[in-house]
Amino acid sequence: MIATEAEALGGTRGRILEELAVAPLTARDLARKLGIQESAARGHLSRMEERGLVTPTFRREGVGRPRKRFVLTPQGQDLFPRKYDLILDSVVDELLSSQGEGFVNSLFAQAAHRMAREVTRTLPDNASEEDRIRHVVGALNELGFRSRLERGPEGQRRIVRTNCIFRHSALTHPFLMCDVFDKNLTEALLGESGLALEDSIGRGGIRCSHLIPLR
Repeated sequence: MIATEAEALGGTRGRILEELAVAPLTARDLARKLGIQESAARGHLSRMEERGLVTPTFRREGVGRPRKRFVLTPQGQDLFPRKYDLILDSVVDELLSSQGEGFVNSLFAQAAHRMAREVTRTLPDNASEEDRIRHVVGALNELGFRSRLERGPEGQRRIVRTNCIFRHSALTHPFLMCDVFDKNLTEALLGESGLALEDSIGRGGIRCSHLIPLR
C-alpha cells in the first residue's frame, strides 16, 4: 500500500508511483498498464517530475534514439511507508534483555546528543537565544515533527509537537523515548538543561510539550 501522502496525489499518480516502484517505465508503458492515453501519462509524469518525485533516464536499446524511462527519486520512494518503529522496538527489547535498562538509557541519551550536534552544526556560535529556538523548531520540523513555539502569559515559552516520528516506540517504551531520548535531544538542541516535559504522546497525550525554563 502507498502512503497517505502519496494517495493525496490522486489515484492515477499513486498508481504511477506503484508501477515505477517495480521498474523504470516509459510514458507509453504506463499508459498501457493504467489504461489511459499516453498524453495523459506524460502530463502526470511532467507534474510529478516538477515535484521531484520522478526523474527521466535514457537508455539506448539497439538502433535509434535512447528510450526515455522514468524512475522514482529518493523523494518519491519516501512516500512509501517504512516500518522503522518495528525494527527499533525489536532492537530496544533485545538491548534491554541483554544489557539492562541503565545501559540502554545511557545509549539513547548519547544518541540524542549526537543527533543534536548534527542538527545544530549550521547554527552560528553567536546565535541569540531566540534565533536558536527558531532554528530548533525548524530543524524538528525537517526531521518530521510538527513543531511550533508557544508563548505563555508570563513570558514562558514551550516547544510543542503534535506529531511524533517515534510514536509506536514511544507508546511501547515511553520513559526511554520521552524522558530519556526526547528530553535529551531537546535540551541539547536548545543548549538548555532542566526542561520540563509537560505532556507527551507516548503517555497518551495529544502532543509533546517541553517548557523552557525562564532565565
